[in-house]
Amino acid sequence: MKLKNPSNFFSMITSLSPLDGRYASKVADLVPYFSEYALIKYRLIIEVSWFMALSAEKGIKELPAFSDKELKLLENLIANFDEKEAEKVKAIEKRTNHDVKAVEYYVKDKLRATSLKKHLEFVHFACTSEDINNLAIAKMIQDAGNKVLLPTMQELHKKIKELAVKWRNEPMLSLTHGQPATPTTVGKEFLVFAKGLERQIGLLQKQDVMGKINGATGNWNAHYVAYPKVNWLELSKKFVHNLNLVFNAYTTQIEPHDFQSEICDGIARFNTILLDLDRDMWMYISRGVFTQKTVAGEVGSSTMPHKVNPIDFENSEGNLGLANSLLRHMSEKLPISRMQRDLSDSTVQRNIGVAWGYSILAYKSALKGLGKLELNKKVIQEELESNWELLAEPIQTVLRKHGVTGAYEKLKELTRGKKVTKELMRDFIKKLSVPKEDKDRLLKLSPATYIGLADKL
Repeated sequence: MKLKNPSNFFSMITSLSPLDGRYASKVADLVPYFSEYALIKYRLIIEVSWFMALSAEKGIKELPAFSDKELKLLENLIANFDEKEAEKVKAIEKRTNHDVKAVEYYVKDKLRATSLKKHLEFVHFACTSEDINNLAIAKMIQDAGNKVLLPTMQELHKKIKELAVKWRNEPMLSLTHGQPATPTTVGKEFLVFAKGLERQIGLLQKQDVMGKINGATGNWNAHYVAYPKVNWLELSKKFVHNLNLVFNAYTTQIEPHDFQSEICDGIARFNTILLDLDRDMWMYISRGVFTQKTVAGEVGSSTMPHKVNPIDFENSEGNLGLANSLLRHMSEKLPISRMQRDLSDSTVQRNIGVAWGYSILAYKSALKGLGKLELNKKVIQEELESNWELLAEPIQTVLRKHGVTGAYEKLKELTRGKKVTKELMRDFIKKLSVPKEDKDRLLKLSPATYIGLADKL
């Protein structure tokens, strides 16, 4: 679904939200799914589709099957709906003070001069507003997820995986607790993030998106009184399935929103993994492990001309925090409704696009930052060569293998809190009472080659 005149919807310079202002171009792909226009159009789709479904039900004699011409008329009502038409719905809403009822009246107004004018009371028949809203929002989430969110997540995952392969053989000093530790490879560390993100993408792809259309308290009460012979359960199930949604037959007035909570949690978990990557990239850049490609015309600091700041990772980190604050609130709030219905979920659901917007913004910033990274092999080599004490771990492990008493303590005495040179470490190895094969293996070892299976992972 595309906007025909998106520029009419906001002024970037006067927007209250930076998503609609400063960052509008970066989140524009979400506008057709989560804007006020989008919500109105998705409601229209559900209203018209239900009207058509009722017409196809043989047990409703007062509503005969629509002709091909009438079906085409209804299809065009949706196809031709644009921003100007949405403004007409908003004008009706000013009078009714009810957003869903405004859509119903809009449909009736459009059909009043057609052959369907005799059947206008079957528009919104036996529906509560939540029957329309829950399906509209489910479709908004489903469409935006498939066409915007997941593709952007996959693009980010692909980039990280590419860097994992590119630098799979590049040794690097690890830091545990901020202190020099067992070496790894640059590629393996990227792979950790790639695998974590990949798992969350997979879970989101399997996520059910659910919907209901069962009346004021979920029991088809009015439906059954009006047409007791119609199989309302089967009709409703078929209708929801035709929308490509999973049917939920067991609800109050609202679909319980459990699936929305699950989606929020899934996105938040993805975001938390990315947040960890952002912070690690920031620290690697600070260490000099990575440099950043410069962009002509860019300014790093308003006073220090030399600076190339890791602003993309910082921007990503900040926006992930905003996104997760909203996502976690939604996850906790949306499944809760007093008795059979309260309206506190409505205003929260209107901000789903905001949470997704901050997420998309963060993903794009991280992608930009990853695209600027250049490996500084000189710094990496210097870090490794400055930390020969790292070989204390494999040496004491070989000593343990051969039953040498106090192996750990011997290496602790030699290395703890000290800077150990290559020469000192090799002299120590030469004096060990271990088989020649193991001693030769240790003598060939250096911090740069002590990477275990990292490159094979």
